[in-house]
Amino acid sequence: MFLCMFLLLAAVQFSGCSRSTSECLKVKDWEIIYNSRSGGVDIYKNSLPLCGSVYSSFKYQEKLIKSCDYPNHRISSRKYEDEFGKGYIYQVVCTDSVLPMLVQTFYIYPDYDYVLTDFTIEDDQELSSNYMAPLIIDSLANGSFLWNADSRVLKVPFDNDKWGRYRSVPLPFEQLTSYEVTALFNNEERNGIIVGSVEHDTWKTAVSIGKSSLYNMGSLCCYGGVADEQTRDSKPHGSLVGRRLKSPKVFIGYFSDWRDGLEAYANANATITPPRKWEGAVPFGWNSWGVLKFDLTYQKAVEVSEYIKDHLQNQSFVSPAGTVYVGLDSGWNSFTEQQLASFVKICKDNGQKAGVYWTPFTDWGRNPEKVFEDCPEYKYKDVYLYANGAPQELDGAYALDPTHPAVEAAMKNKSDLFRRVGFEYVKMDFMTHGAMEADQWHCDTIRTGIQGYNYGMKLLNKYFEDMYINLSISPVFPSQYAQSRRIACDAWNKIKDTEYTMNAVSYGWWQDLVYQYNDADHIVLKDATEGENRARITSGIITGLYILGDDFSVDGDASAKSRSLSLLTREEINNVATGVAFRPVEGNGEASENQFVRLNEDGSCDYAVFNYSDEEVEGTVPLDRLGLKTNKRYTVKELWRNREEEVGASMKYTIPARDVLLFRFYK
Repeated sequence: MFLCMFLLLAAVQFSGCSRSTSECLKVKDWEIIYNSRSGGVDIYKNSLPLCGSVYSSFKYQEKLIKSCDYPNHRISSRKYEDEFGKGYIYQVVCTDSVLPMLVQTFYIYPDYDYVLTDFTIEDDQELSSNYMAPLIIDSLANGSFLWNADSRVLKVPFDNDKWGRYRSVPLPFEQLTSYEVTALFNNEERNGIIVGSVEHDTWKTAVSIGKSSLYNMGSLCCYGGVADEQTRDSKPHGSLVGRRLKSPKVFIGYFSDWRDGLEAYANANATITPPRKWEGAVPFGWNSWGVLKFDLTYQKAVEVSEYIKDHLQNQSFVSPAGTVYVGLDSGWNSFTEQQLASFVKICKDNGQKAGVYWTPFTDWGRNPEKVFEDCPEYKYKDVYLYANGAPQELDGAYALDPTHPAVEAAMKNKSDLFRRVGFEYVKMDFMTHGAMEADQWHCDTIRTGIQGYNYGMKLLNKYFEDMYINLSISPVFPSQYAQSRRIACDAWNKIKDTEYTMNAVSYGWWQDLVYQYNDADHIVLKDATEGENRARITSGIITGLYILGDDFSVDGDASAKSRSLSLLTREEINNVATGVAFRPVEGNGEASENQFVRLNEDGSCDYAVFNYSDEEVEGTVPLDRLGLKTNKRYTVKELWRNREEEVGASMKYTIPARDVLLFRFYK
C-alpha cells in the first residue's frame, strides 16, 4: 500500500502519455518517453513512474561523456522481434560535431515486467573505451519506491572465492557496489526493482549505488568496466577498440515480489545464453576433498565406492534417475592410468558413475622456467596471464592465459585421458584465474578478461562436451558452459558452514535458472553434532547437488559412517532433493536468511527453517508468507522427526540449537 500511495504522488512529476507519438512509446503496461528538459528517458509501468531521466555514459579520451549532454537527440521506435519474442525498440540517437554518435536502445516486450537497454557509440575514427554505462539514474528519491527501515539493497559478489558473502543491506549506507545484478526491495511488501546485466560476453558489469539515507536512495549506475579486488583484478578493465563499440545489455524491471524479479532476471539471461544441456537428474554423490583431501589413494577410493553401494545406494541415497557419482578431487594424479581405469570400472560395476577434478587455468607450481608438459614447445612463463608485467597470483596459483594454445593442448590431453578411462563428470575449479584482466592475451583479438574467459570456456565446452561439468570456484557469469556451479566457497560440517552456504542460497538461489543446478559443496558429518549434520544435509538437498564428503573407506571415521546410516538413508528426506532450489521466505536477515520454501508441482509445499545459534529458538510463520492459503487447514509433517500435525493460518515451531526443521505441507 505504501508504494502505491507514493507512486500516485510521484506521478505528478512525470508527464506520461496516453498514446504513442514520435517521442512516446506505449506498449501495454509500459511507456517510454524522451524527456526534452533533462535529455534522458522516463520509464513508466502501469502509468506510474519506474524511473526518470535515465541516461547513458561512456569514457572517451579520459573523459566521461553523458548522452544527456549531447546537443542533438533524434527519437524513433519500431516493431522488433528477437529471442524474447515480439516487441518494440525505442531509440535515442545522440549526435554532436566532435563526439561519436551514441545510439541508446530500449527493448520493450508487452508480456514482461522488465525493459532491456543498451547503447552503441560509432565514429569514422577508431574508438577506445573501458567504461560503458547504459543505465544511470542520478536519484531514485522520486522513483518507484518509498524507502523506509524495511527497505533493502542486495549486494551480489562477482564470484564465490575467498569466502565472499552476499548481503542484504539496510538503509542508510555510504555506497554499495553489487556485481552483475542487484535488487532494491521492501521486505514486508516484497515489491522491488531489479537491475542487472544480461550479456556476459565482453564486460564485467557492476551496479553502483550512491550514498543513501533512511528515506532517500542515492544514484544508481549499471556499467560495464568494473575491475577491482572483488573481481580479482590488479589492473583496470580492458578497453574495447573499434569504430563501433557496444555496452552490455541491461535489465530493469519492477515486480510485486523481488524474488520473482530475480528469477525473471535469471530467465532473461537464460534466454540469451541457455544453460548447458543435461538430460539426466540432479547428481547425488561423493567427493574426496571433504575429508580425505591429499590422503586420497586408489584403495581408499575403491573402498568408498563399495561402502556407498553396500550401505547407501540401496537405502534411497540415489538420484531420481537411480545414479550416484563417486568423484576424485585433487590428488587423483597420484593414480596410474591403469588405476584410474580400474576405479572407473569398479564404480560402473557398483552402479555408479566416476568423476574427476581439474583446474584448467592455473599453475600451482609457479615455476616460470618449467616446460609446459602438454605443449613442450612452451615454458610456463610463456603461458601466464601478466598484469603490469608480472604473473598474476590468486589462491596460491599463477593464472594461465585461457586463449593460449598450450592451454588448449592441456584441455585436449586431459579430456582424452578422462574419456579414455571412462570419467563422466568433471569438477572444474579455480576458474576465476581465466577471467582476470591482463596486459595482453595470446589471441590478439581479445581485449577484456571476460572475452578471454569466454574464449577458454568455449574450448572447454568443445573438449569436454560429452561430460557433466560442475564449476567450483568461478564467476557467476557467464553461465552457459557448465551444468552446475557451486553457489559459495568451500563448506564442510559445522553450523557455520551451513549458515555460510545458506547465505548464498538466501540471495542467489535463482542461479539454478542459469545453470541446471546449484551446488552446496560436500556434506561432511564427521566431528559435528547430529543437529549440525541434519542442518548441513538439509542445506545440500534444498540447494541442488547432493554430494557427500566423509571418508567412508575401511579406516574412515566410524561415527561418520554410523551417522550416514541413520541420516543419509531417510527416503522422505532424500526425495526432497530434486535439484530445484528453495527460495528465501524473507529478505531482511542480518547475515543470512533462515527460512526457505519451495512450492512443488504436485501442490505440496516444502519449508525449511534453520537455527544457526547456540540456543533453542521458537517462532511462528504465517502461511501466507510461504505462498499458502490462510483460509484452509493443512496437514504438515516434519520430515526429520516424523511428526505430523494440522495447521491453519500460521504455524508455531521450536528448533533446537544448531539444527533444522524440514516440513512438508500436503495438498
